[in-house]
Amino acid sequence: ILGIIPLILLLTAGCISAQGYRQDNSPVYDQDYRQGNGQDYGTDLDINYEYDYLSPYGDWVDMDPHGYVWVPRHMGYRWRPYSDGHWVWTDYGWTWIDNSEWGWIPFHYGRWDMDDEIGWYWVPGSTWGPAWVTWRSNDMYMGWAPLPPGIELRAGMNFASLRIDIPGSFWIFIGGSHFLDPNIHSYVLPYERNVTIINYTTIYNNFGFRGDRFYNDGVGMDHVRRFTGRDAPRYTLRDARQPGRARITGNEVQVYRPSFKGDSGARPKASINRDRARQELAPIKVFEPPRQPLKGAPEKMVRQRQDRERKLLKATQSQ
Repeated sequence: ILGIIPLILLLTAGCISAQGYRQDNSPVYDQDYRQGNGQDYGTDLDINYEYDYLSPYGDWVDMDPHGYVWVPRHMGYRWRPYSDGHWVWTDYGWTWIDNSEWGWIPFHYGRWDMDDEIGWYWVPGSTWGPAWVTWRSNDMYMGWAPLPPGIELRAGMNFASLRIDIPGSFWIFIGGSHFLDPNIHSYVLPYERNVTIINYTTIYNNFGFRGDRFYNDGVGMDHVRRFTGRDAPRYTLRDARQPGRARITGNEVQVYRPSFKGDSGARPKASINRDRARQELAPIKVFEPPRQPLKGAPEKMVRQRQDRERKLLKATQSQ
């Protein structure tokens, strides 16, 4: 008994230390989404790197129960993760290449979720994947949605029967013939149509682990071939030396995918609380600028964006 008691105390102290606490003594939940699978890609970096790298592109919000989450800046209220970029077929399955400079982190690590008052936010993670999405499709449409926080994926699971509760507005649908196009954003259907499309599509959880490698095969190449009438080139992933957008060179895709190590004391240098975020980051108040610095009036940009959305909605409803 005398030997067991110190051991219990030691283990308890270790668990408390691993979880970590904020300055106000509230717990910081460790949501690295490793699922017990190690990674040996590229460089080892501390999780603080994610905080520092993403800070110029968005705001860190202290949000229970996730701890610190990241909200991208100036995305517009209709923006959704995995909507501005394109898909490529690699030795890891369907791999997302985002158009943003910062996309190599939040679309390949962690999870996305939505808050009605601050918009989309990203929960940090340390496990790299080609795309953390699930899929829907039928004979007309191809769709995918980000996996929300709390979805535990681990080797040996029966992913085909995995039930995932994903809100209808999370889904991104396009006409299947455009799936291999280099800029999917132009073909994303208005999310007002999602409920109708969901009722006529089937879920595909065609992802999992091969050893310590997470792969995402989506609906499969045969299905894509029927949609597009062609095969997608198969690329090999190679580790890039510098962060930034993925680059396609020949038959290779160069991606920066370091191994992030957990740190219970990690925290962003600047953050805001949830109440302040709801006042300042409400997506309805945010305009959607181009990737270059704004030169015109924000109001004009909003009108142009709304005109494009109305035309797209009219065209798709007519179809």
